[in-house]
Amino acid sequence: MTKKHVAVLFGGFSSERPVSLSSGNSCADALEAEGYRVTRVDVDRNIGQVLAELKPDVVFNALHGPFGEDGTVQGILEYLGLPYTHSGVLSSALAMNKQQAKRVAKSVGIPVAEAKVMSRFDIGSKHPLKPPYVVKPVAEGSSFGVVMVKEDQAHPPQIIGSDAWRYGDVVMVERYVYGREFTCAVMGDVALGIAEIIPVGHAFYDYDSKYVAGGSKHECPAKISPNIYQKIQTLALKAHQAMGCRGVSRSDFRYDDRHSENGEIIWLEVNTQPGMTPTSLVPEIAMAAGHSFGALLSWMVEDASCLR
Repeated sequence: MTKKHVAVLFGGFSSERPVSLSSGNSCADALEAEGYRVTRVDVDRNIGQVLAELKPDVVFNALHGPFGEDGTVQGILEYLGLPYTHSGVLSSALAMNKQQAKRVAKSVGIPVAEAKVMSRFDIGSKHPLKPPYVVKPVAEGSSFGVVMVKEDQAHPPQIIGSDAWRYGDVVMVERYVYGREFTCAVMGDVALGIAEIIPVGHAFYDYDSKYVAGGSKHECPAKISPNIYQKIQTLALKAHQAMGCRGVSRSDFRYDDRHSENGEIIWLEVNTQPGMTPTSLVPEIAMAAGHSFGALLSWMVEDASCLR
């Protein structure tokens, strides 16, 4: 039986283009090794015309960031009637907007950190929250634009209101949560497992610690008590379902165990287009759960559909 023709969308024009190029090429290589006919598509503004002429059986979405992850390209694929991987229009847009995603998570009982959404120009000489806190764009990924404000910092970060800021005019100011960083992958309706992310030489899991060699260590599976492990899995699956995610997603958490083993678990966000190189977190977690990189991608291709 001839395997499907898969168009792998990658690149694009968001700030996460380099990440997407890496994910897309890794996925294309692995899908070819699995026997699929693969066409690599570096996405531009004419993507609708390109796909209409290409007529693939399935579109594997390896884009990251705005346009590729926020429901926009998903809408184009729905219009063209091309089955695609990952989440659909609504859940992609919802998960990409940190303010709305937090509201949905909180409404189903998922613990989130206190936060306020405001214009970046309103962050002047007075702290919007008691330090320490984090300022982040409401609709960016890969930790772009994330600014940490330490407990002893006298003034808010001036970069936020300056001309050098290029991540939109609306930001989320969120209470900083102490502790360890965990991430949990969900595949379909199953929470696969959890990895602990340990930044090396970085204050937090920023862009460099994510993508520069040696920037972080991954402990997979995470070394935490079984009850905390299970609780994080439950919360990740709940977030996946509450947002209406499909295919594969990844939820990030902070766990503050300074005062007790039960501690405080805080959900940060769900990523509907997680990095997909063989050494990325989701493939690593999937491998620990018994799914090779090729098998994981094959499952995603066969799971693809419209009306997601």
